[in-house]
Amino acid sequence: MRGEYKVPGGKLVAVDVEVEAGRLARVAVSGDFFLEPDDALEDIDGALTGMPETATVAQLASAVQGALGDDVTMVGFSPEAVAIAVRRALGHATGWSDHTFEIVHEGPEEPAMHLALDQVLTEELDAGRRGPTLRIWEWASPAVIIGSFQSLRNEVDPEGAERHGVTVVRRISGGGAMFVEPGNTITYSLYVPGSLVEGLSFERSYAFLDDWVLGALAELGVEATYKPLNDIASPAGKIAGAAQKRLRGGAVLHHVTMAYDIDADKMLEVLRIGREKLSDKGTTSANKRVDPVRSQTGMAREDVIEAFKAHFRSRYRTVEGKVTPEERERAQELARTKFSTPEWTARVP
Repeated sequence: MRGEYKVPGGKLVAVDVEVEAGRLARVAVSGDFFLEPDDALEDIDGALTGMPETATVAQLASAVQGALGDDVTMVGFSPEAVAIAVRRALGHATGWSDHTFEIVHEGPEEPAMHLALDQVLTEELDAGRRGPTLRIWEWASPAVIIGSFQSLRNEVDPEGAERHGVTVVRRISGGGAMFVEPGNTITYSLYVPGSLVEGLSFERSYAFLDDWVLGALAELGVEATYKPLNDIASPAGKIAGAAQKRLRGGAVLHHVTMAYDIDADKMLEVLRIGREKLSDKGTTSANKRVDPVRSQTGMAREDVIEAFKAHFRSRYRTVEGKVTPEERERAQELARTKFSTPEWTARVP
């Protein structure tokens, strides 16, 4: 059995392994990583040999770490990366190549409907009725989307929102507030099984799930990197922010809002961006925090999105998909009874 794991921004780790009497046997780790001294590779193989086939990523990584001395240097990979590759070899974790992704890109929706679709499609995947999916959002109206745990009054200026016709909605994932306008924003959601991020910390799963979009941006000439915890940035500033929600059954919702262009003055009239957050981002002005994709590519928004989709297709198995009538009906009900209600929007006043 063979498993592989590509470390985001790092190297490929591969593991060939057999199982005998419920334990790992004849383990061979390989890859394009760097390791000094050379014989540490034998120590890694030895540490894994004899481990229970049910061992978790944490247990496997601990065994590898415990077998390596202080003089060992691992470059481009880690004990956790080796452990994830082992779990994939055993079929407990999955890789991108184990899945076929639906790409859903439909017409504009109101903000509450987008948030309802996120909940419904994640739950459908969790229930086994939908496969992994990439959904591109199209916005019907401007909005502020606040995180599940943010204070409404602390994040949004209600007079500014009303003056500019901005709808305020609350999503099911955590993270910070996002200001979006149709034509100025690129938003997408990934709905994936927990097996795809099995063994990854929350922080590492963010970079892992957005590694493809960094590649897409690079093809467009944008030098983008992941900035922990959940930002995509260029040397000139922030490009996008990500958020996640994980269901009890393991399904993961990972969505990203990216600034194609931005009306910074309007944003500052609608959002209350505190000094503490600005200082944490290393700037004194919110106008300087965001570096839109338009200014870096010179491309139309529609062309950027098509380039993103083409890059995703080039990396993974995909099929064209759509929201089913049953999913849409459930989402419409949720948009009406939950995401459009003051009770939900002001759940944290």
